[in-house]
Amino acid sequence: MSDAAPAPALEQELNPWLAAETRFSEAADRLELDHGLRRVLRVPEREITTYIPVMLDDGRIEVFTGYRVHHSTARGPGKGGIRFAPDVSLDEVRALAAWMTWKGAVVNVPFGGAKGGVICNPTVMSQAELERVTRRYTANILEFLGPEKDVPAPDVNTNAQTMAWIMDTYSMHQRHTVTAVVTGKPLNLGGSRGRTEATGRGCRIVTEEALKRFSMKPEETTVVIQGFGNVGGMSAKLMHEHGFKIVSIIEWDGAVHNSNGLDIPKLMRHRADTGSIVDFPESEAIGLDEAMEQRCDVLLPAAKENMITSTNAERLQCRILCEGANGPTTVAADEILEKKGVFVIPDILANAGGVAVSYFEWVQNRQGFYWNEQQVNERQEEMMVAAFADTLEFAGKHKVNNRTAAYMLAVDRVAFATSLRGMYP
Repeated sequence: MSDAAPAPALEQELNPWLAAETRFSEAADRLELDHGLRRVLRVPEREITTYIPVMLDDGRIEVFTGYRVHHSTARGPGKGGIRFAPDVSLDEVRALAAWMTWKGAVVNVPFGGAKGGVICNPTVMSQAELERVTRRYTANILEFLGPEKDVPAPDVNTNAQTMAWIMDTYSMHQRHTVTAVVTGKPLNLGGSRGRTEATGRGCRIVTEEALKRFSMKPEETTVVIQGFGNVGGMSAKLMHEHGFKIVSIIEWDGAVHNSNGLDIPKLMRHRADTGSIVDFPESEAIGLDEAMEQRCDVLLPAAKENMITSTNAERLQCRILCEGANGPTTVAADEILEKKGVFVIPDILANAGGVAVSYFEWVQNRQGFYWNEQQVNERQEEMMVAAFADTLEFAGKHKVNNRTAAYMLAVDRVAFATSLRGMYP
């Protein structure tokens, strides 16, 4: 792939906030949404930019930039992850916050949408430096956090330990332990069983629901997964356990292929031992683009935004696209995929398993009563199956594609709550 800057038209296509706006506008148009409500819902409630001075291990002081965006709290507290990455931008965080609003509404949980990020490179930072960045970022936005205000979660380059630091920082200021201020925590600090697998399990559930529409069985279904982190790795593991044939896994440093199906547990052990999926003995190397564009039943992008664009959508040969990542497909690519007849399970539905189980964790924290893993998984499956059915019912009723239907369903629910509440003052 070229390192050259994208052309202006492609740069516009790759802007996640513009994509979020475009999809919202289409849904609002089809719903004939009131003009005033449209103006309210198309912009965030607040955008926080904070500067985070941190002393590094060598004694130097660095100032990092952090963001937290609340898109909507009409249906409940803001909910959304915090990512640490060098390429975090306000437009990206804005879009992700909006997608969290729509995602929570699709699965019908009482959350709004929020998202956060810090511009930093965790790969060159020590654990102590990451802790200091996390705690100072938390302290800087403390007044906007809380179980009834905004409940962060892990995202790119953050994890359960990051959430433990946030919970502890918040709790120290409150002078008592507040487990419900974050989700995705370690089990010993009030985390929920099934949370680690939740997004991947959700992808597996909605893919199986899609297979029913084509009278297909998992054991007859070939799958290509892009990304082998939490979402991609768990999707692969759970799909493998349910009989799917995972023929290719794609990572940033290479891709592996086995036409008879990869042994996912062995591949996970290989990655744990070597730090990479490359050179897995029971596979052959395959080019990244070739792997994405090979003929398969299901393509599951589980990496980052903008992986499927106008430059490669025409070459995709999947029957079903299950979006494990947030915003992996651009608006321009959507038009191409629709003409090709690809059955798209949009991100705000496909990867909503994470927000579903985050909701369960928040509920358990507030009750002080914890469920076993079977209860969590059963409730997640019930919620995801219902959300899939609601989305397809909207698609049929309004004669639109699945993505537009999911947005219409979500926007309708948030608009209804906003309208009922009215405008203050």
